[in-house]
Amino acid sequence: MKSFYLLLTVLFLQVGTAFSQDAKAQGILNKLSSKMKTMKSFYIEFNATIKNSGGTNENATGKGWVKGNKFYASYGENTIISNGVKTWTVIKEERSVYESDATNSDDGMNPKKLMTIWETGFKNKFDREEKLNGEMVYVINLFPKVPAKADYHTIVLFISKTKNELKKAVLKAKDGTVMTYSMTKFTANPQIDDKKFVFDKTKFPGYRVIKD
Repeated sequence: MKSFYLLLTVLFLQVGTAFSQDAKAQGILNKLSSKMKTMKSFYIEFNATIKNSGGTNENATGKGWVKGNKFYASYGENTIISNGVKTWTVIKEERSVYESDATNSDDGMNPKKLMTIWETGFKNKFDREEKLNGEMVYVINLFPKVPAKADYHTIVLFISKTKNELKKAVLKAKDGTVMTYSMTKFTANPQIDDKKFVFDKTKFPGYRVIKD
C-alpha cells in the first residue's frame, strides 16, 4: 500500500505550468474543466490498479468527497482529510495521523487533483475516439512539460463524449509501472456536511497524531 500512495503522490505533484500542443485536445479539456468549475461539490468512486515491471499487481478502491477547497478521500486503507486549513493523512499500516497546514501539504491523494490533472504541467495531444464499456470516449495523451523531472512519460485520459466526464486515467511511468484509475461513480453537487472534512480522533483510537 505504501507503493500505491507514493505513486499517487508522484502523479499529482510533478507538474508545472500548462501549455497546449493540440487544439482539439485542448478544446475537449477546456470543456471538461469548465464543467468541473461550475460544481460546488462532487463525489467520486474508482478502482485503481498498479502493474509494475516486475509483474506484481496491486489493486485498491477509492472514494472522494470534494467541497470547494475541502476534501475527504480514502484509497485502500489510507485516508486524507482537509478542511482547507489543516490536512490530516491517516496511514493505517503505521497507525499514524500526520497533521499539517493545508497550504504546506502535498495533498497527494486530493481527488480534486485527480479530476483536474490535465490543467497544469502537460502538453496534450488528441489520439482517437473509441468505445469504453459501451460508451464513446475521447482518448487524449498528456506529456509532462519537463520530462527529465518526471517519473512518468505519458498519462492517457478517457473522456466521455456525451457526458463530458473523465472515465479513466492511465499513468505510464518510466520504470515500466502502469497505474490505471477507472471511475465507477460520479455525483455532481451532493450535499456534504462540513463535519466530513474535519479529523475526528475518536474514529481512530490508538493512532499517533504527528504534527508537522
